[in-house]
Amino acid sequence: MAEVTAALVKQLREMTDSPMMECKKALVEADGDIERAVDVLREMGVAKAVKKAGRATNEGTVAVHISDDGKTAALLELSCETDFVGTNPKFTDFAAKLAKVVAEADPADVDALKAADLDGETVEAALTEMIHVIGENMQIARFARRATDTGAFSSYVHMGGKIGVVVEFGLQNAATADNDEFKTFAHDVAMQVAAANPIACRREDVPADVVEREKAIYKKQAADSGKPEEIQERIATGKLEAFFKEQCLVDQVFIKDSSVTITDLAKKVSKSCGDQVEVLAFDRFVFGEAE
Repeated sequence: MAEVTAALVKQLREMTDSPMMECKKALVEADGDIERAVDVLREMGVAKAVKKAGRATNEGTVAVHISDDGKTAALLELSCETDFVGTNPKFTDFAAKLAKVVAEADPADVDALKAADLDGETVEAALTEMIHVIGENMQIARFARRATDTGAFSSYVHMGGKIGVVVEFGLQNAATADNDEFKTFAHDVAMQVAAANPIACRREDVPADVVEREKAIYKKQAADSGKPEEIQERIATGKLEAFFKEQCLVDQVFIKDSSVTITDLAKKVSKSCGDQVEVLAFDRFVFGEAE
C-alpha cells in the first residue's frame, strides 16, 4: 500500500475543501491515488468542490486576438515573475502581439511560434529582448487558435487577464456577425464561459470516460444509501442529466436571466436576426492552469 503522507492529505484538502480525517480515509481507501481519492470523497458526499491541483504560482496574463475580418481567433498565456510586470502595459501589449501572431501564422506548437515572424524578427528574439528590457524571465505557456469560413467569434477577458475566453458561433448569413443583437448575445455567451466554467460546449462533447466516471459515482452514492439496483440506475441517469445542464454551455442557465438557457437565447437571436445561430465551441484559459 502506498504511504499516505501529511503532504498528500494537505494537497487533497486544498483540492476539495474536505475535512482532514475524511481526506486521510479517502487516500487510504484509494491506496494513495489522489484522483481516486477525490472520487471517494465525492461518493461519500464530502467533497463540495474540486480545485485544480498544482496551480502555478507565477504571474502573467492571458491575451486574446480576433482578426479584423473576424475569421480567426487566438488565446495566449504569457508568464512572468511578478504581478508588477504582469500588469505592466509593455508586458500585456507584448502578449497581445503574440496572440496576433498565433492567429495569423497558425503555429503548430510553442517552438513553431518562437520561430514565427514578429515585426521583422523572430518571436524568440523579440521575447529575449523583452526579458532584457523588463528584467524578468518570461515564458510562453500555451496558446489556442480557431478559424472559421462562415461563422463568427466573440471574446472576453476577465480580472485583468487572469481568464481569457474565445467562443465560436455558427452562422448561415455572414452579415449576422455585424448585427447588434447578435454581438450582444455573443459577448454574453463569452462572459458566461468565463463565469460559469463549462467543461464542454454540448453534452456530446463531454469525453465518454468523464460521463462514465460521473455515472459510476452517482450509482455508488445511490447504492450506499440502500437503493435497489434498478433505482440506482434511474437516480444515476437523473443526476447525469443535471450534470449536463450544469456543465455543458448550451444547456446552462443564462447567468443574467435564470429563466432561460443559452440554447433558448440562441433560438431567440436566430429568430430576430433571421439566421440560424449556433454556439459551436469555446476555449477558456485561466492563468496558471496550463498542464
